[in-house]
Amino acid sequence: MDQRINRTLNCPHGEALLDCFLIESSVARGSVVICPGGGYEFCSPREAAPVAHAFNRAGFHAFVLWYDCEHTPLGLEPVRQLAWAVAEVRRRSAEWELDAGRLAVCGFSAGAHLAGTLGTLWMNDDLFTGTQAGERRPNAMILGYPVVSAGKYGHRDSFLRLAGGEAEAQQRFSLETLVTEHTPPTFLWHTMDDASVSVQNTLLLSRALRAANVPQEVHLFAHGVHGLSLATADTSDTAGGRYPDAHVAHWFTLACEWLDTIFADRTS
Repeated sequence: MDQRINRTLNCPHGEALLDCFLIESSVARGSVVICPGGGYEFCSPREAAPVAHAFNRAGFHAFVLWYDCEHTPLGLEPVRQLAWAVAEVRRRSAEWELDAGRLAVCGFSAGAHLAGTLGTLWMNDDLFTGTQAGERRPNAMILGYPVVSAGKYGHRDSFLRLAGGEAEAQQRFSLETLVTEHTPPTFLWHTMDDASVSVQNTLLLSRALRAANVPQEVHLFAHGVHGLSLATADTSDTAGGRYPDAHVAHWFTLACEWLDTIFADRTS
C-alpha cells in the first residue's frame, strides 16, 4: 500500500524522534504508534520500520517512536515522550486526515512496558506537561512479550536503567500494580519458553486487567525465543536464534482483527 507521508518529527522533550508512515486515509483502519524494545538500552530496528510497514500494508497509519535511552535512570522521560507522540498525532489528525479516536500504541519487550506505562498512567496530569489527558490516552494497546513486573519475574536490567538500583523506585514502574479501570483495552502475546522475559509478565498483567474489568485478548504461543518481532523473514536474526515462524507470526493478523473490534466500539 503506497505511503502518503513519510517524515520525522522531533520531540521537544529530550532526545526522541517520531518517524511517520501514513497511507491513503480513505483505506485506513486506524493508527498505531510503535515503541521498539531493547531493554531501555536502545531501540531495536527489527521492531521499528518493519513493523510500521506491516501495519501500512494492513491498512493502518504507523508511527515509530525512537525514545531516549541515554540518560539513565530514565525515569518518566520515555513515557513523557510517548505521551507527546500520541498527542502530536491527534493534534495533526485533521492535517493528516486520520481518525483521532482510532489510535493504538504497540510495543515490544521494554517498548511494551513503555506503552503499558502510558496506558496505566495517562490520567495523571501531575506526571505530564504539555499534553492533556484526552490527547495522550491510547484507545488500545498491543503488547508483545512485555516487560511488566519489577518483582520476582522482572527483567532486572530494564528496571535498573529505568529507575536505578533501588527496589522501591523500580516497583513504582511495575505495571501489574498500576492497572485501573481506565487502562485501555489490551492485546497481549508472548511465547511460553521466552528465556529473557518470562511469560509470567504477561500472565501477571492479564490478571490485573481482568481484576479491573479491562477488555483484553491474550495469545500464548508454545515456542519461540524473545524478540521475535513480526516472526517473519524480514525481522529474523539468526545470530540470536530468531528464525521466521509462520505460526507465531499469526499474532499480527490477530492483533489487527482485534483492533477492528476495539475501534468499532468508539466508547472504548
